[in-house]
Amino acid sequence: RAFPVGGFVRLAGMDEEAEGEVVEQGRGFYDKAPWKRFLILFNGALFNVLLATVLTMFFLAGHGVVDLGNATIGELMDGYPAQAAGLVPGDRVLSVNGTAVTTWSDMSEKIREEALKGPVTFVVQRGAEQISYTVAIPRDGTTGVPLLGVRPSMRHYTPGEALRSAFSHTVTMSAEMLRGIVRWVTGAEKADVTGPLGIAAMAGQAASRGLWTFISFLSLINLNLGLINLLPFPALDGGRLFFTLGEMILRRRLPPKLENYIHISGFVLLIALILYVTWQDVLRLI
Repeated sequence: RAFPVGGFVRLAGMDEEAEGEVVEQGRGFYDKAPWKRFLILFNGALFNVLLATVLTMFFLAGHGVVDLGNATIGELMDGYPAQAAGLVPGDRVLSVNGTAVTTWSDMSEKIREEALKGPVTFVVQRGAEQISYTVAIPRDGTTGVPLLGVRPSMRHYTPGEALRSAFSHTVTMSAEMLRGIVRWVTGAEKADVTGPLGIAAMAGQAASRGLWTFISFLSLINLNLGLINLLPFPALDGGRLFFTLGEMILRRRLPPKLENYIHISGFVLLIALILYVTWQDVLRLI
């Protein structure tokens, strides 16, 4: 539970005491005011989301991301036309066969379109000068698509930029995940669900690819855990939040025994789902 991959804290007074454990009067979870219980429940998921944001910030500042917002060459691929023509990393492509390009996708699309007609003329910005190159770009033997042989540059963020972008990324990813859950529930889209075994396997794969890939993976997992835990499903924090919010509005709590039965039913369903998904993970791994 010390590791940020889904551990939880067991709170006194939540009817989960082991044999011999005694809760001091007035210090149990349900001895607290409803608004305090609401904050306790909400903050667990909130800090999963905040941890995802912090990890994303470290990733953006320490590793950076592929910059597709401009047509600057970051790397040349061995044996491809760009290397033979004399293009170098740092060149910013201004035009392809006379058509101005500003983003990486604009440049890529124009190259695929023009390369089939014959040699392609590029104008690039290198420092203070503009240089023109004419390059024949044949179809790649593997993909069948004309490849110049260049990769985009990386964008590294300052701490301030990384924090703002991490927050924006977290909001965007959260909205996309929630839309995905809605599409799955409504049957508009099939969900690719994995359980603890599958997550462990993916964590191992991410770790084998290096620190930054693992940090990116941890960020995504924590965001998933935070959002899913807020869903108003019995046994999840979101389900308990739903009952606590009802208590705050109606000024009275649902009978504890009935609420406990509801959470136990939800817990049984969750365990059944986890067992099913874990079996699917085993079959995939085999």
